[in-house]
Amino acid sequence: MSKHDTASGHGPGEHISPVSALVGVWGVLVVLTVITVWTARQDFGPLNLWVALGIATTKAALVVLYFMHLRYDRPFNAIVFVIGILFVGLFIGITLIDTTEYQPTIRAIGASVP
Repeated sequence: MSKHDTASGHGPGEHISPVSALVGVWGVLVVLTVITVWTARQDFGPLNLWVALGIATTKAALVVLYFMHLRYDRPFNAIVFVIGILFVGLFIGITLIDTTEYQPTIRAIGASVP
């Protein structure tokens, strides 16, 4: 018996996801992709970017949770993932705030260029 054997026959860090769960998550990802295409053709005004980011974040979270097995991993890894997502959101938010400050200047420069 090796050091990785356990009573269940799996190693200490292994998790085998049921095929039904993976197919279900894949179905949700397909539906979210269809929603992404549909929302790209809609005009939500200033919310266009936020809607796209929300859908993309949801799809990325599903991939990380189920296909990369973070859902079944140690809680510390999930905390690190959530903190990383929050920082990315913070950086994107700060960038968007900064770009709205310069939009009038950028448009004025673009209008004066022949």
